[in-house]
Amino acid sequence: MSAKLTSRERFRRMYDHKEADRVPIIDGPWAATIERWQAEGMPADVSYVDYFDLDKVAGIGVDISPRYPAHVVEETDEYVVHVSSYGAKMRNWKHAGGVPEFLDFVIKDPDSWREAKARMTPTPDRVPWDHLKANYSRWREEGSWIQAGLWFGFDITHSWTVGTERVLMALVEEPEWMQDMFSHFLEVNLALLDQVWDAGYHFDCVTWPDDMGFKKNQFFSVATYRRLLKPVHQRAVEWAHAHGAVAHLHSCGDINPFLSDLVGIGMDGLNPLEVKAGMDPVAIKQKWGDKLTLHGGINAVLWDDLPAIEEEMRRVMPHLKKDGGYIFSSDHSVPSSVSLEGFRHIIGLARELGSYE
Repeated sequence: MSAKLTSRERFRRMYDHKEADRVPIIDGPWAATIERWQAEGMPADVSYVDYFDLDKVAGIGVDISPRYPAHVVEETDEYVVHVSSYGAKMRNWKHAGGVPEFLDFVIKDPDSWREAKARMTPTPDRVPWDHLKANYSRWREEGSWIQAGLWFGFDITHSWTVGTERVLMALVEEPEWMQDMFSHFLEVNLALLDQVWDAGYHFDCVTWPDDMGFKKNQFFSVATYRRLLKPVHQRAVEWAHAHGAVAHLHSCGDINPFLSDLVGIGMDGLNPLEVKAGMDPVAIKQKWGDKLTLHGGINAVLWDDLPAIEEEMRRVMPHLKKDGGYIFSSDHSVPSSVSLEGFRHIIGLARELGSYE
């Protein structure tokens, strides 16, 4: 294929399991990584996507939160402690990559959940209409791949809303509470995205994060997944397909035991294929590559060692790109140990190895 494709065309061919001009190339550096790259010469007024000429991906998000008053509790030169609209109190470090340190939550039990649930209604003012009006036409003209975001499931509930230990206990002791949270978060989100779609703002993909694993293990059993979480995952997949969009799941950690179920409900794409946790992207490609579009799988631990990451990319990319069905990125995000020139070298190599010419 000699003609250069738009990002939208390139992604579409990957999800159709067809070759393109090259694989799509995207990634997500931490804020601390951007800070480093700017110190090393990347202009502050240029996005890293444009600077490195990565594929264009646009996102549509809506607000499903209980709308608790968001506010800053404390700020220093090193961190900010704030409370989110979900009632989660957290500490964010200013100059280091990583997830927040969660300190406290408003929602802690079925009673506090019922109060929060009553505040979560799909009113039109939860959609960023001005942002869509200002940008949607340009996204389409530029050939961007447009993704609509969902915010529901185990990961969203335990990490951003209720607390990890509390949710893990509730999966066993109060499963009806968890089912109600998973379902209500999703249904409010879908009702708002229905408004977006009906207004003419269409999207190519429906994506959501739901980390279900960690290093060499999972947070819960396959039986628990099938009983409590799989039904809402399937509902999201079916809704996406009914709108002509593909369904894409981000799930960190070792989720190997769940793969057959994810394929069985029609999941189209999977990210990040976290190598250090126990995911083998080449083996997954061999088993599920005709059904799942794989996104990631390039070991982030190696990205600050150019000979090592080059060797790894040369080993895995020819397998992953075969017959389409692959999107290049790290197996989570780009850490701040990666220099500007190091990232430039990796992206150049990804273009070379990801070409179908």
